[in-house]
Amino acid sequence: MKLNSKISIIIPVLLIVAAIAFAGCTGTGTGTAAPTQTTAPTASPVQTTSAEQITLTVFTAASLTGAFTDVGEKYMAENENVNVENVFDGSQALRTQIEQGAQPDIFVSANQKHMNALVDEGYMDNDTVQLFLENSLAVIVPADNPAKIQNLSDLANSGVKIVMGTKDVPFGSYTRQILGKMANSSEYGQDYVDAVYGNVISEETSVSTVVPKLLLGEADAAFVYKSDVSKDYGDKIIQIEIPEEYNVLAKYPLGILADSKQKDEAEDFIEFVRGDEGSAILKSYGFDPIPE
Repeated sequence: MKLNSKISIIIPVLLIVAAIAFAGCTGTGTGTAAPTQTTAPTASPVQTTSAEQITLTVFTAASLTGAFTDVGEKYMAENENVNVENVFDGSQALRTQIEQGAQPDIFVSANQKHMNALVDEGYMDNDTVQLFLENSLAVIVPADNPAKIQNLSDLANSGVKIVMGTKDVPFGSYTRQILGKMANSSEYGQDYVDAVYGNVISEETSVSTVVPKLLLGEADAAFVYKSDVSKDYGDKIIQIEIPEEYNVLAKYPLGILADSKQKDEAEDFIEFVRGDEGSAILKSYGFDPIPE
């Protein structure tokens, strides 16, 4: 009895061991490890070198809208890593924005008053501030000239509608200086100037709004910069010269902001503005570049 019971235990164990051995030889068991996935070595990405893209923000007097748009486009065509972003407005408005926290790289003013204020307040890199451009004023009337204005004396005629700048914007300040000279002259006098002021229907904060207003028939005449009479308006506007003895020579300064993080690039742009290509564009808009 003892022998039979041992056999009954040994035989099932042997059968189990044999089954396991057979499965191992055939490799069909569920415990077989999945083959390791191998991949070809990945090539390292090609290292490319390109200049960092930079945006230069230029706060620019509105009277330079056409000229600096062209200057910026020309400069970017030759410097693909630089984006020149002009912000055009009246010089006093741009100065106020800077005083309130705006951080352009370059400020271009239509007069020295607003630049000097920023210099005195410590906003400018003073060593970079320089005069670079001159301009003067003219009177313009629309080509159909409904008020029949032929000369400066006609500005005092009853019913003439005149547009000029506010006293705070450079072209408005220059206009008042011109009228002041005329008031002190024997040819015009104070009565003439009073009549001209009496005909003013609008005082603009930016010269860029004056010509459109004139062309829309909202005014008969306007005081603007000579540079505002661009070739685009050649057949739409008549220009009346203001004699040199009464006229004012507007001088434009530009400079780099003290907090600019891109002074090297800003200096390069200013060199371009004052160079041959920049000067040629400015001249085409009626400005007189000041030689370096």
